[in-house]
Amino acid sequence: MNRLSALAALAVTLLWSLTSARAADDHFPTLELGASAPDFALPGVDDKTHKLADFASAKLLLVLFTVNHCPTAQYYEERLKKLVVDYSPKGLALVAISPNDPTSVRLDELGYTDLSDSFEEMKIRAKERNYNFPYLYDGDTEAVSKAYGPIATPHAFLFDASRKLRYVGRIDDSERPEYITTHDLTVAIDELLAGKEVTTPKTKVVGCSVKWGGKSAAVKTYMDKLATLPVSLEQVDAEGLKALRKNDSGKLRLVNFWATFCGPCVTEFADFIDLHRRFGQRNFEIVTVSANYPDEEKEVMSFLKKNQAATKNLIFATNNKAKLMESFDPTWDNALPYTLLISPKGEVLWKTDRAIEPIEVRRAIVKALKEDRFKN
Repeated sequence: MNRLSALAALAVTLLWSLTSARAADDHFPTLELGASAPDFALPGVDDKTHKLADFASAKLLLVLFTVNHCPTAQYYEERLKKLVVDYSPKGLALVAISPNDPTSVRLDELGYTDLSDSFEEMKIRAKERNYNFPYLYDGDTEAVSKAYGPIATPHAFLFDASRKLRYVGRIDDSERPEYITTHDLTVAIDELLAGKEVTTPKTKVVGCSVKWGGKSAAVKTYMDKLATLPVSLEQVDAEGLKALRKNDSGKLRLVNFWATFCGPCVTEFADFIDLHRRFGQRNFEIVTVSANYPDEEKEVMSFLKKNQAATKNLIFATNNKAKLMESFDPTWDNALPYTLLISPKGEVLWKTDRAIEPIEVRRAIVKALKEDRFKN
């Protein structure tokens, strides 16, 4: 079994056990139609505290539970922004709440995102995506989220002027715009603004399950299991490096050249292990190439084991480093570290001859892997 297969098998096994264990603990009833909006006072990405009373003047209030990391939620961002533009002049207020406890999210659950669900990363996403609505954090206690009872993200709760729940469910019936047949939420909004009853007041939601708190121990168990995955090291010659650069693996490939004597290389190495654990379940692989001499293999292997590097790891097979580096990339000035993101077609999508910025690399990977799903 190769490393990626082992990682995938481990994830499936742990997901099954964790899902079974948490089923009873994670059931928080969804707010019933006609119920009053539960009060809240939560921090927003604008560093202000937002309260239910702040929206008292709105004819309708949409409380939407959404998160950074969920790919389904991500595909609704532009539609939510348009909803604000189209309906705020008509009296709709929208407030988004992130219900997830970030410490209860495993790294393999972040395989479709550049950002996790921490409050600081919520601020980054809201700024980059130009959110035109308040985005609030409830990840520490999740008390507000438990009162509303979202099942998945995104999950919409639409309240009338008296703050009674009149619609609860999905935004529409497809995360992919080209397949939408019913705009459930906007239909409900239009009906309420027209003084009518909502024709379909409740719909089922599709998205990522809410990551309720109390799973930090399970996350640690998962990380401990990852630490037991085998670590190996193989020598690579000039022909092997040419093949590495060509990339006929059929996968998106991140190659990092490093060495134990390179300070920035050693410092950033843990970031590559993090990337491997985030994206290893997808059509992606990391290959590390040590520019140490062959007789330093023991030292390199010790470093790899210490860093739990269950990636594909290579070390120069000869003492002629210049020739080996030339065989991989004739344009390379041979400075370390050197990192490239190579498409399954052999195209260099991103590269740097400096220490990586993890978020920059994650964005490049997520963008390249969009082909695995669909385009906006």
